[in-house]
Amino acid sequence: MFDIQERLTAFAMLGATWVMWLLVLLSIIGVAIIFERVYYFFVSRDDVRKLQEDLRLLLAKNDVSGVRDRLSQSKSFQAKIVYSGVDVVDEGPEAVEERLAGETSIARTQMERNLGFLGTVGNNAPFVGLLGTVIGVIKAFHVLDESAGKVTSGLMTEVGEALVATAIGILVALPAVAFFNYFQRLIRYRLTWADALGRDLLAYLKGKERKENG
Repeated sequence: MFDIQERLTAFAMLGATWVMWLLVLLSIIGVAIIFERVYYFFVSRDDVRKLQEDLRLLLAKNDVSGVRDRLSQSKSFQAKIVYSGVDVVDEGPEAVEERLAGETSIARTQMERNLGFLGTVGNNAPFVGLLGTVIGVIKAFHVLDESAGKVTSGLMTEVGEALVATAIGILVALPAVAFFNYFQRLIRYRLTWADALGRDLLAYLKGKERKENG
């Protein structure tokens, strides 16, 4: 037990500086992910309302080939998802529905790439900063003990580092949480539109099937 206490004390004597550098590293990685995701979503954007209008007009004309061409012109995930369904229109609505569901799962995975890191940093960076604060306070008490209770510049430095560690943890967490939530809302928005476009295609196929059977 005494050996463990000595090891923990030795660990605390390292101070909070390494914790702050760890937080800075996490922040750099997080910012890189944010920029990469922003660019990724920016280049895959499209006017989905106009896309929906175009698809509905083409489906009303029974122009499936035109639908395929129109979807191929779009870089959006919504278009890719619906395009996968158009590929199997000859196999019936059930096949189209299954293909849409599968492609939606793939698209969600692609859009959520690296977001888990942002969420983890956002949730845990304050606790990492708090760890630095605890370590800094322990070291400050050790310095206070060595100085026989006198307040020295070294003591104030340790206390300052301890407080800064918590502040850095919060500063790292705030943008990570904000962008994580933003990206999640954006993903839900895009998948909602993909579902709407897919339902338009399914409605067309089911209506066509009823006419043929009738």
